[in-house]
Amino acid sequence: MRIIDEQGIRMLRFDNAPKKATNLSLNTKVLEVARELGMNVSQTVDALLAKEVERVYWEQWKERNKDAIEDYNARIRREGIWGAKYRTFARSLGDSRVADEDHGKKKAA
Repeated sequence: MRIIDEQGIRMLRFDNAPKKATNLSLNTKVLEVARELGMNVSQTVDALLAKEVERVYWEQWKERNKDAIEDYNARIRREGIWGAKYRTFARSLGDSRVADEDHGKKKAA
């Protein structure tokens, strides 16, 4: 597993990793039915474990970065998204200003 790529970006990559024999304790009834169904237990456990590792990784990432995410969202609520006033779609999204102000028009009081 590599967590940092060539550019120093954090990411999860599990492809092309070698396999390692591991001992697991599994429910005997579940294992028996899985074998009867023709399931590849190793492949199934490997795929499910990879998904769970990715889920836990991103859950922990969000927790570690919670303050920065909250600060960013507060800034966007306060200042809007740069360039939002120039776009021609979804004018009310991401910009705290009123749509009429985007075109330099003033609302009549």
